Amino acid sequence: MTKEKQHSGKLIVFSAPSGSGKTTIVRHLLAQEALNLEFSISATSREARGEEQDGKDYYFISLKEFKQHIKNEDFLEWEEVYRDNFYGTLKKEVQRIWAMGKHVIFDIDVVGGLRIKKKFPDQTLAVFVKPPSVDELKIRLKKRKTESEDKINMRIAKASVELATAPQFDHIILNDDLNKALREAEALVSNFIKTPLPKSKEA
Repeated sequence: MTKEKQHSGKLIVFSAPSGSGKTTIVRHLLAQEALNLEFSISATSREARGEEQDGKDYYFISLKEFKQHIKNEDFLEWEEVYRDNFYGTLKKEVQRIWAMGKHVIFDIDVVGGLRIKKKFPDQTLAVFVKPPSVDELKIRLKKRKTESEDKINMRIAKASVELATAPQFDHIILNDDLNKALREAEALVSNFIKTPLPKSKEA
C-alpha cells in the first residue's frame, strides 16, 4: 500500500460579494455528510460582533498577534481588508482538518480565495457565487438591516470590483434561484471530491 501524502485532502473555496448567498450555500454543503467537509475558521484581528464565538465563527486574535503570525509565515493567505482589520487562514487550521481525514471548505473573500487556488492549483475547487445583479445585491443587503447606508454603498462598490474577478474562478454559480444554486454547488463539490488528484512530481 502506498503511503498517503499528508496533503491528501481537497480545498473547496466559495467566494462572492457580500449578500450573494455564499454563506447559505456553504452551510448547506457542510450539512451533507457524504461530502465529508469541515469548515475552515478564519483568524481576524477585529473584535467579536454580537453572538460570535472564538473558535467557532473566527479565531479572534490581537493586531499584535496577527502581525507576529504574518512575520512567522503562519498564514496560508491573509489580507488587510480595512485599516488594521486583518483576516487570514492559518496553515495549522487546514492541517487540523486534513488530519481529521476531511476536505476543507472556505467561505472567504475573493482575494483570499484566489490566493489559495494559486498555492494549491490541483487540490482546490474555486467557486464564485454571482448575484443576479448589483441592484439585487443592494436589495438583499438592505433587507438584512444590519448596516448603515454608507456601509452598504461601500460593499456595493467593492462588489463591482469583485464581480470582475469571477472569470478567474473554476466555476461561477448564478444565485438567482437558491434551490437551483444549492443543487449546482452540491454536484460540483461531489464531482470534484470523487476525481483523483493528478500525480504530482516528487520534489
